[in-house]
Amino acid sequence: AGDRVFGNDEAIVGGLARFKGRPVVIMGHEKGRTIEKRLKHNFGMAHPEGYRKAVRLMDMAEKFNLPVLSFPDTQGAYPGKGGEERGQAEAIARGTQRGLSLGVPFVTLIIGEGMSGGAIGIAAANKVLMMEHAIYSVISPEGCASILYRDAAKAKEAADAMKITAPDLLKTKVIDGVVKEPVGGAHRDPKRAMAAAAKALDEALQELEGMSPSELRTQRKERFYAIGREGL
Repeated sequence: AGDRVFGNDEAIVGGLARFKGRPVVIMGHEKGRTIEKRLKHNFGMAHPEGYRKAVRLMDMAEKFNLPVLSFPDTQGAYPGKGGEERGQAEAIARGTQRGLSLGVPFVTLIIGEGMSGGAIGIAAANKVLMMEHAIYSVISPEGCASILYRDAAKAKEAADAMKITAPDLLKTKVIDGVVKEPVGGAHRDPKRAMAAAAKALDEALQELEGMSPSELRTQRKERFYAIGREGL
C-alpha cells in the first residue's frame, strides 16, 4: 500500500503472489462491484500515487528478480484537478518508462478496458494479452469522437475506426494473444475464464524466463517501437 510520497491509491492494487509455483509481483486496476467499492476504488481511475505505487512494485520485482504480471482495467487515469496538481502525466510516464526498463519478465493481460495512458502506465510489457471481449485504445471512443467529430454521440463510429477489439489488435500486432472467454463473457463462468487466463499467462512467462535482462529490455522496446511501423 502507498507510494511513499503522498498516499495510497485504491484504484491500483498489487503485491507479492505465487503463480503456478513461482513467486511473482502482481498489479492491476480495481473498479469495485458495489456502489461503496466503486467509490472506494474511484471506478478504477488511478491518481498519480497509484502509478507511483506501481513503479515501487516494479522496482521491488527487479530487486528480487521476480516476474511481473499486470491486469489493466480502466477507462483512463483520473482526470481531476487533484491528479493534475500531483503530476498525473509525469507519474504515468514514469510507470511506462519503468515497465520498458525492467530486467525481469513482464506480462500484461487486459481484462476489461485498457484505455489511454491510464492503462499503458502499467502495461509496457514483453507480452500483452487481452481477454476476448476486452478493449484497448489510446483514447476512449467518447473522447475520440469529441475531438475528431466534435460530437461524443459518434462514439460508435470512432470505436469502429480505431479498431479497439482484441481480434483487430491481434491482426495489427498491437497485442500478442487473445484469451478466449466462455460464451456470454468471462462473468458468465469466472472459474473457466480464470483458468484460460492462467494458461495464457503461464505460457507467456515460460517463453520469457530464459532471457537475460538486456534481452528482455531490448525485446520489450522493439515490440512497442514496431507498433504502426508496417503501416507507414
